Amino acid sequence: MPANFKQLETKLIHAGEPMPHIQGSVSIPIFQSATFEHTEDTDYHNIKYLRLSNTPNHLALHQKLASLEDGDAAIVTGSGMAAISTTLLACLSVGDHLLAQDCLYGGTYGLLSQDFSELGLSFDFFDSSNPKSWKTMLRPNTKAIYVEAITNPLMQVTDLEAVTDFAKKNGLISIIDNTFTSPVNFRPLKWGFDLSIHSATKYLNGHSDITAGAVIGSRSLIKKISNKLDHFGGILDPHAAFLLHRGIKTLVLRVKAQNQSALQVAQFLQAHPAISIVNYPGLKNHPNYQLATHLFDGYGGMLSFELHSGIIGAKTFLENLVLPIQAPSLGGVESLITRPAFTTHCGLSKEDRQRIGISEDLIRFSVGIEATSDLIQDFEDALKGI
Repeated sequence: MPANFKQLETKLIHAGEPMPHIQGSVSIPIFQSATFEHTEDTDYHNIKYLRLSNTPNHLALHQKLASLEDGDAAIVTGSGMAAISTTLLACLSVGDHLLAQDCLYGGTYGLLSQDFSELGLSFDFFDSSNPKSWKTMLRPNTKAIYVEAITNPLMQVTDLEAVTDFAKKNGLISIIDNTFTSPVNFRPLKWGFDLSIHSATKYLNGHSDITAGAVIGSRSLIKKISNKLDHFGGILDPHAAFLLHRGIKTLVLRVKAQNQSALQVAQFLQAHPAISIVNYPGLKNHPNYQLATHLFDGYGGMLSFELHSGIIGAKTFLENLVLPIQAPSLGGVESLITRPAFTTHCGLSKEDRQRIGISEDLIRFSVGIEATSDLIQDFEDALKGI
């Protein structure tokens, strides 16, 4: 890709595209082949084979994703959890210790709390709001630190500069889940992170029709993760790779619209008498507003909130809504709404949810690209009488 093409909008369209175009095809074809003609190679991981994630569909995605966050390399996986688990198991060995942010996506929390001990790994959750306390949690075997750009589902923002500074001073690999912000709003490698992970199911694809994951970073770290993925087999199939490749091209248009719409919805909810709390880092009274403004180019399309009327009010409100679909996941063109205690974080015990602040009446909202005025009107109608 020519060096003068520096803007994200241009990279989304042109980075990684096969040149010359394959048989003149403007859109990359789906290479629905498990294997390719063999050439002599002494490295197993270089054999042209679908499970090794090196089909033309995969290679185009890898180059495009690396370009979006100015990484040296990238790898795609069959799901966001495949990206997270493979990354952690590539960066950690038996006996190693991980520091992890105290509020995480439920699947990540489950991986650490339920599977790590069986794999000979240990971890501690650290208070993301208190960087001075992190040093006390270090062990001689601590090898990595893991955070989310914006936490799921409470929309907290950690001092991410402090995270990378702490990692560098203590020789840790710094890993961030950048799903909620996407490369449009935040590019972690520029801020010193070693690895950026995405559930590409969400904003990168944007159409709620595949599961996929991605990891972006240095060539050496991505090679380790790629080799581990080759053995675990959590690959992305060619058709899903094609859909992700197609969906990602509209990322900037979608995310910028979702940024704007989410802020307006959050402001509406904050002013509504039926709402007790709104979690959105773009609100000026959010405890991390200044930090989010410093770090991000936009505040994202995700927010969460609670009603004064508690669980009964939350249930009634969801039943009254017309436009948002009650479903887990996020980042699609359609608005999705859910209660995390019963979907994304139902794997946590009630005590653990209470400890990190996830109540049973907390509602998480993923803003789609519908007209903002229609979404707000739908919310207003659903809140009548509650």
